Amino acid sequence: MAINAGNSFRTRDKLNVGAQTFDIHRLEFLEKQGVADLAKLPFSLRILLENLLRCEDGRFVHAEDIRALANWRPGAPEKEIAFMPARVLLQDFTGVPAIVDLATMREAVQRMGGNPKRINPLFPAELVIDHSVQVDNFGSVNSFGLNAEMEFQRNVERYAFLRWGQTAFQNFKVVPPDTGICHQVNLEYLARVVCAMPYGNRFEAYPDSVVGTDSHTTMVNALGVFGWGVGGIEAEAAMLGQPSSMLIPEVVGFRLHGRLSEGATATDLVLTVTEMLRKKGVVGKFVEFYGSGLSTLSVPDRATIANMAPEYGATMGFFPVDAETLAYLQFTARSAEQIALVEAYCKEQMLFRTDQTPPPLFNDALDLDLGTVEPTVAGPKRPQDRVALRQAKASFTKVVEGTPAKHVAVRNNGDSFDLSSGAVVIAAITSCTNTSNPSLMLGAGLLAKKAVERGLHVKPWVKTSLAPGSKVVTDYLLAAGLTPYLEKLNFHLVGYGCTTCIGNSGPLPEAIGAAIKDNNLIAVAVLSGNRNFEGRIHPLVRANYLASPPLVVAYALAGRMDLDLTSEPLGTDPAGKPVYLKDIWPTPQEIESTVRSSVTTAQYSKQYSEVFEGDAHWKSMPIPKGDIYKWDPKSTYIKLPPFFENMPKTPPALADIHGAKVLAILGDSVTTDHISPAGSIPVESPAGKYLIANGVKPHEFNSYGARRGNHEVMMRGTFGNIRLRNQLAPGTEGGWTLYLPDGEKMSIYDAAVKYREAGVPLVVIAGKEYGSGSSRDWAAKGTRLLGVRAVIAESYERIHRSNLVGMGVLPLEFKPGENRESLGLTGHEMFEIEGVASLAPKKPITVHAKSADGKLKTFSAIARADTPEEVSYYHHGGILQYVLRQML
Repeated sequence: MAINAGNSFRTRDKLNVGAQTFDIHRLEFLEKQGVADLAKLPFSLRILLENLLRCEDGRFVHAEDIRALANWRPGAPEKEIAFMPARVLLQDFTGVPAIVDLATMREAVQRMGGNPKRINPLFPAELVIDHSVQVDNFGSVNSFGLNAEMEFQRNVERYAFLRWGQTAFQNFKVVPPDTGICHQVNLEYLARVVCAMPYGNRFEAYPDSVVGTDSHTTMVNALGVFGWGVGGIEAEAAMLGQPSSMLIPEVVGFRLHGRLSEGATATDLVLTVTEMLRKKGVVGKFVEFYGSGLSTLSVPDRATIANMAPEYGATMGFFPVDAETLAYLQFTARSAEQIALVEAYCKEQMLFRTDQTPPPLFNDALDLDLGTVEPTVAGPKRPQDRVALRQAKASFTKVVEGTPAKHVAVRNNGDSFDLSSGAVVIAAITSCTNTSNPSLMLGAGLLAKKAVERGLHVKPWVKTSLAPGSKVVTDYLLAAGLTPYLEKLNFHLVGYGCTTCIGNSGPLPEAIGAAIKDNNLIAVAVLSGNRNFEGRIHPLVRANYLASPPLVVAYALAGRMDLDLTSEPLGTDPAGKPVYLKDIWPTPQEIESTVRSSVTTAQYSKQYSEVFEGDAHWKSMPIPKGDIYKWDPKSTYIKLPPFFENMPKTPPALADIHGAKVLAILGDSVTTDHISPAGSIPVESPAGKYLIANGVKPHEFNSYGARRGNHEVMMRGTFGNIRLRNQLAPGTEGGWTLYLPDGEKMSIYDAAVKYREAGVPLVVIAGKEYGSGSSRDWAAKGTRLLGVRAVIAESYERIHRSNLVGMGVLPLEFKPGENRESLGLTGHEMFEIEGVASLAPKKPITVHAKSADGKLKTFSAIARADTPEEVSYYHHGGILQYVLRQML
């Protein structure tokens, strides 16, 4: 973001680093003017303060905004500010629809008489293709090549579209498939920590900041980079120069001290932190880590913690820049000039911590002695449900309590075995959360080596996979001589991408899948990921546990969840002697020695020197030409969406909502996975029927995530998760509802079509934490396209609430202590929503619910358009419509 015309506080100055001079906004000048006491401000708010100083323009950022933030103290009154990120990070599931929207906006601007080339990212936008590879093949040296081949066959249309976008749009780069996971690539390569941007014949230096179309963008907070996940809608607006509107957040300090004890890993630490912060309640808040314990944690350890900020509910999990940050930048082959700039800038700007740095002020604080962290898993349904490893067996026993103890004889791939509830059928080393951490990955390799040397084998019903987030991982596993041992246990490389963590676990072997389905077994997945929501990992797997990579290997050896790994043997060696987890668990000294001897700067330098190149598939792909995309009417992957159809140049006046019917009544913790599934597309679903009608065979369906560039598929899949329970259609599971008033049971999509044809607006009623989980813009886009005008919930996840407003859907919140049950709402009522015509931030809205017998219930709900800017977005019908009108 170039320096603007403001400078009300005269903070513009020079910074000399070596032979280079940079323009900066010097924070200490605020102190000299008596405007700020920087030492009392959390580090995260100091970065935000610099952002306001640099972006002061009299329109989005005013002098009083800067003064309010500079004078921040715990308990300060709410204040809306505008934040402008330095760059945007995208992954392909959310990135493809974002680029589709930009291409659609170009077409709309041209149609309305404007210049389509004005629709262009103004800041660096970097997309990493990581969400499309599936574990179709596993357990062989050919798995990676076969999966990559299938990925290209399925996604050639999408990838060709992205290659068009790379040539048509400025400031837009794509990291090709089979290279890495976006957050790991961001951590290891893309993150600048301090940006140095040319403007004219000068350079400007400022803190790196990012918004990403994936909730785990927070992983880069480990490097002191300011940023978080947003919906694709908000990211598109940011690319087009629209700042993110936000309230100055509360900041919760998290003091770490001591050091991890032997046997405890960074995964155990993050699951402990997640449980603590969920109990504390940090939704919508910044969490900032401080204390002497930070110096005992490497950047990859910190990244594991920062990555899971969405799981503990925070906007960020922030670690300030320190000596460890500089060491990591050097180790990952950043240039000497860049590291010198980071060090000089952060020290000049009071953005550099040491163990002697006094803690700033916080709204609230927590404390953790790292030495108390013990081996842990989390599950079976939520990341915050931490279970100590020593209690995992007892905890799982409660999960299967009351279910018949069936043992099913299965033959698969030449093996015969009994399958029963508790069987671990998926063991996946997956996800940037943990594969970015050499200690964890080499720990898994060392455990595999010791297991093989003791003669242990993975159980034949376990689907194993190794899917790291960077090619550097396979380089150092090879250098350490550990790859053969992992492969001996069937942990072969299956791809560089998110895979199992996002539900791309691929099919289970047919005989195993049939045994689970036909006998209603409670099968288990153990994965080194960050999400384990019901129905996410695999449709046939009901219990999912998050664990460290070494524990993933251990559970693959055990083959069962109802085994106490701390006291029962994993198996027996050839001599019949029992082998326990403690016998094969690597010591911290072994891990540290292996990290030092096997992980090198040269590995990072080599892999990232060719990060944008891609393989032969990518290089040989034909690229469509032209500034305006040529839509293929036959495509079932990339479609021109209807968001700007018949859009007038000025928005119509706001209006109340009359005669609305309920499409769905949903409970607590309904995630974006429930609202907009990313996994497989069932043949009998509305989306499956649409694809078949358009000549797509079931084996070519691919996933919902891969088809996010086609609104026809996505709106048919909205509320289509197989585990969704719509209380309006009791006794059903999946995307079912009742069409009112006649009460006919049908799919949610089919009912929405009938309501649309009848001109009936729709509402959704929900419980607490509505829209938690991934930052999935289609959860809001699909909701809007189904005709939903308002959602009434007890509380919202931050990103989804923002996305609803960004799509012109009004999020309403029950007053504290009230909900559907307390108000006696059945969902069969007709709704009148009054007060929308004069909408203001957080305005109380009156809702009338009239039942069929004429009884009227009236209650008040809060309009969660939280800021004046959000009210404007809603008025325009959405943020993209708002931005487009500014371009005309």
